[in-house]
Amino acid sequence: MTTDRTKGEVWGFAGQEDGRLSDVPRELLGKGRELADRLGVSLAAVLMGDGVEGLAPLLFEAGADKVHLVEDPALKVFRGKAYRHAMVELIKECSPQIVIFGATHMGRDLAPAVASALRCGLTADCTDLQIGDYADNKKKGEDGSPTIVKNVLQQIRPAFGGNIIATIVNPYNWPQMATVREGVMKPLAPQPGRTGEIVRHDSRLAGVDIPVEVVEIVRRHSTVNLKGSRIIVAGGAGVGSKENFKLLHELADALGGAVGGSRAAVDLGYCEHERQIGQTGVTVRPALFISCGISGAVQHLAGMQDSAKIIAINTDKDAPIFKVAHYGIVGDLNVVIPKLVKAIKKG
Repeated sequence: MTTDRTKGEVWGFAGQEDGRLSDVPRELLGKGRELADRLGVSLAAVLMGDGVEGLAPLLFEAGADKVHLVEDPALKVFRGKAYRHAMVELIKECSPQIVIFGATHMGRDLAPAVASALRCGLTADCTDLQIGDYADNKKKGEDGSPTIVKNVLQQIRPAFGGNIIATIVNPYNWPQMATVREGVMKPLAPQPGRTGEIVRHDSRLAGVDIPVEVVEIVRRHSTVNLKGSRIIVAGGAGVGSKENFKLLHELADALGGAVGGSRAAVDLGYCEHERQIGQTGVTVRPALFISCGISGAVQHLAGMQDSAKIIAINTDKDAPIFKVAHYGIVGDLNVVIPKLVKAIKKG
């Protein structure tokens, strides 16, 4: 027996702050376009705020066929209860089959609250999303064959500390919802002039008590831009000390790159958290990634394995990092890096 549910749009939540979009909505729409085309349905962006209609053309250029626009002064800044209520009501009205959020501070607050209110599933921090069929062996037809639920969202993420890659499905309690790590999905090339349909919706916030008042927003801007760096030199626990991390800075300076680190290096205090690359840090795709003293755990590889060229330096010839590296150097980074710096400076 077969269950085929292919109706309903694919949605990407277009989180904005101060009337500006980050790269995350574009990344969601890039993956959403792939999912929607596979299902043969429309791709829509959900845009909430106050006076943000002007952002819709950017979302069309990023791949959206439609923008569901919800404007209300109560949505000017992100407040969990207001956004949750508006999003839940919008989903009830439109019945999308898939809703994806960025795993940003906003998405990590909003998505679970919406999933809880709708009593549907949510998979957090996905590294990939695909469409496939699900065979339910607990529900069998008269002939004893399993029920086949067609076109289910396969939500893929590392699990058990990164030791396995889990594929999670939500075949029945829809919408299917997931948050996606920033930088994991690739945005489409912008299509200037591309247009679509703007659908305006009432926020339905009249009479809703919103207990939080935002008095002031204070932001600390990061001085590190790993996502925008074409060259990254990253260190792990094998660097040995915070003092030794200065070698990585010297190499990065010689190459005109940035310095990153694994979670182990951050936990040991060798570098700042904003430099962390991997499942619990940022995802990067530089032209050149130089790994120094990093073993290559799955959690770290998830954040850098799509780099165009990877050079690994490690004393352990069997380190997993060498399996993804294009070039490997088995040796002590305290010896190798100064030689590299000297060679680079010589031109």
